[in-house]
Amino acid sequence: MPDEGVCAKINIGIFYIKKDFKAKVAKLISIKEAINLIKDSSTVMIGGFLSCGTPDKLIDELACRGTKNLTVISNDTSFPDVDKGKLIVNKQVKKLIASHIGTNPETGRQMSAGELEVELTPMGSLMERIRAKGAGLGGVLTPTGVGTTIADGKKVYELDNKKYLFEKPISADFALIYGTKADKFGNISYFGTTRNCNTVMATAADVVIVQADEIVDCLDPNEVVVPGIFVDYIVARDESPAKSLNKVLEAEK
Repeated sequence: MPDEGVCAKINIGIFYIKKDFKAKVAKLISIKEAINLIKDSSTVMIGGFLSCGTPDKLIDELACRGTKNLTVISNDTSFPDVDKGKLIVNKQVKKLIASHIGTNPETGRQMSAGELEVELTPMGSLMERIRAKGAGLGGVLTPTGVGTTIADGKKVYELDNKKYLFEKPISADFALIYGTKADKFGNISYFGTTRNCNTVMATAADVVIVQADEIVDCLDPNEVVVPGIFVDYIVARDESPAKSLNKVLEAEK
């Protein structure tokens, strides 16, 4: 296992650091404490593709709490009885920015009835708009949507005889993301396609909360996909491992 000096290098993104440097440690909290941070009318990014790489326990708690008038930014609204779909069925969402709603009939029903404002955005454009915010860019130019209803109300630029839509960056108050493994510094690793939307969303919200399947003391540098500098809070999907890690953190104080 790598030493703390190595993990610190990952976390703050520099090439050399003294062994005794005290790197930022992301705060390990319970799922209930994490969701308590989210208030009515918040804008929330939620990672995952359907139920792959989705922070399901965080979403379940948000659904149970009944926080309302949310603006949700996600790839999709899953199914009516699963993770993100529960927020739609509960009518907790005021506005939705997403790419795909076909697997949740309730989303379409609420949209058609005028109960839910839906901004449908092509998947690649949605991810690029989120990435642009994380990278500090003023927006992105894309040919996707030119000449369709997607272009309504948006600026169109012509470069080298080709037309592009100007898409503004997207940000959020909170990002609820998934991680296969996380360490006490907030560094995250992923298995397979579970990274999907999570990696870009980690860069584009004021407060980032990761739900991890496994929490370890320190990840190997080669495993790290999202550096801990982006992560504010960690929760364990199964909260029993969180208790053991808390003991580790308390012993280091």
